[in-house]
Amino acid sequence: MATRAAKDACDLLDADHRAVKKMFKEYEELTGSRARSAAQKKMDLAHQICHELTVHAQVEEEIFYPALREVMKDTDLLNEAEVEHASVKDLITQIQEMPEADEMFDARVKVLGEYVDHHVKEEKNEIFPKARAARKLDLVAMREQLETRKAELMGEMEEMA
Repeated sequence: MATRAAKDACDLLDADHRAVKKMFKEYEELTGSRARSAAQKKMDLAHQICHELTVHAQVEEEIFYPALREVMKDTDLLNEAEVEHASVKDLITQIQEMPEADEMFDARVKVLGEYVDHHVKEEKNEIFPKARAARKLDLVAMREQLETRKAELMGEMEEMA
């Protein structure tokens, strides 16, 4: 079986997907806990998930999607992905503005996880293969761009926190 020599942009984005999926799983486990510390852990984890997703969506929208639009004939998948991003961002805003005692908090985090899961499947099964098939796209160089921009955004968000 052939392996790609260098990690590319899709590998980086997929690593983000796996990291956030793990956080959603941790959150789900905490929802069953009766411990007092669980409420604060859930709140912290929910905000970390929102932070990660915000940065991830921004690097996709600034770098990944525009590059794909230049080389793909059919951009319907990218249009759908951007609409999905808008829905995710709306839920993130709601979660970040909610008091922790709000009874809808867990429901919003759960739905956010479902949206993200759906979006990830489409990227992994449809968008990434098309990106990798595009001859004019240097996904290895793009990975470096994404990493640099992601680090900048993470730094900016930490300064604001």
